[in-house]
Amino acid sequence: MTKKIASWLSALVLAAILGACATPGTQPDEIDLRAGVIEQITLVQLQSNQHAGVGAVVGGLAGLGIGSLIGAGTGRDVAMVLGAVGGAFAGNEVQKKYDQPVAGQQIVVRTSNGVLISITQPTNPNLFNGQRVYVQGNGDGARVVPR
Repeated sequence: MTKKIASWLSALVLAAILGACATPGTQPDEIDLRAGVIEQITLVQLQSNQHAGVGAVVGGLAGLGIGSLIGAGTGRDVAMVLGAVGGAFAGNEVQKKYDQPVAGQQIVVRTSNGVLISITQPTNPNLFNGQRVYVQGNGDGARVVPR
């Protein structure tokens, strides 16, 4: 019984020590916010946010479904294959129409502690060189907004 109590106490002490060493991360509702000044703005082209191949897959499935409604037996199988291939081709062509680059800007910001940060985001016409700004967030989700 004494070993069992000592084992539980050891586990409790270890958990308390490890919990005290943990540092709290950013909470889901918190936004990382840094202040700075825009050093440089360069116009760039951003990749479209369309997922490659989705049009072909959706078109192929639609063509397969429509082909299954035609004929019976071997003719039906042929219609399904042709419908899937034709639908995939048509879906890919439709997606190409919407898969165009988007105008953006690469912004270099010098933060208040002197660190340079480069953020690429969709064009914001309200930003200019020398402007005081906030950098919201971090990583791919970071955005530069006017103060």
